[in-house]
Amino acid sequence: MRIAFTGFAGTLLVGAMLLVPAQAKDSGKTESGGSHSHSHSLDHSHSHETAAGKEVYKGYFKDEQIEARSLTDWEGDWQSVYPYLLDGTLDPVMAHKAEHGDKSAQEYRAYYETGYKTDVFRIVISGNNVTFHREDGVATAQYASDGYEILTYKKGNRGVRFIFKKTAGDDLAPQFIQFSDHRIAPSKADHYHLYWGSDRAEILKELTNWPTYYPASLNGKQIVEEMTAH
Repeated sequence: MRIAFTGFAGTLLVGAMLLVPAQAKDSGKTESGGSHSHSHSLDHSHSHETAAGKEVYKGYFKDEQIEARSLTDWEGDWQSVYPYLLDGTLDPVMAHKAEHGDKSAQEYRAYYETGYKTDVFRIVISGNNVTFHREDGVATAQYASDGYEILTYKKGNRGVRFIFKKTAGDDLAPQFIQFSDHRIAPSKADHYHLYWGSDRAEILKELTNWPTYYPASLNGKQIVEEMTAH
């Protein structure tokens, strides 16, 4: 990934699936403000722990369940999980996936090496400001909601990208950012996949690279626990 942000995107739910024509959908509702107060938790009391939440997490929901979201849902200090994959910290996660999936641990690692790859190692979101950190520079910009898009996949499940457009800030910050965290209504994210670039429509087409971020307060062991809990 380059600081010019020419467009890495994708979603963990469907990284290997083919995208069929996406449906554009803007809720038309007023976005929630900063009134709700959430905090990260390791007790796994996430919204997708309920039966209905698990279905949404898997990508099965009705259009009327979708609600507009604000940057408040992703506010915080976030770290990329890519370094943890490279240094072997996430090996237990790959082994766990191999036990329940159709690939070997090594194959899963290769898959996620493509999926998680990024050189943006830290993202800080505060209010409408988003700051992107990489080793050779930092870029900050202000963003406003640009609606959302519903993506329908070959498997039959769907995903929602919540989109924000740059309104001001550094030239090197991307024009558009798109969040996917397996949630479809206002709720504090416990992790997310972020896609960005200069072309709103093109970003939606990327399904192989999905930089993934967890709270900066978590260590590698805690991230492993979070990942294997789902």
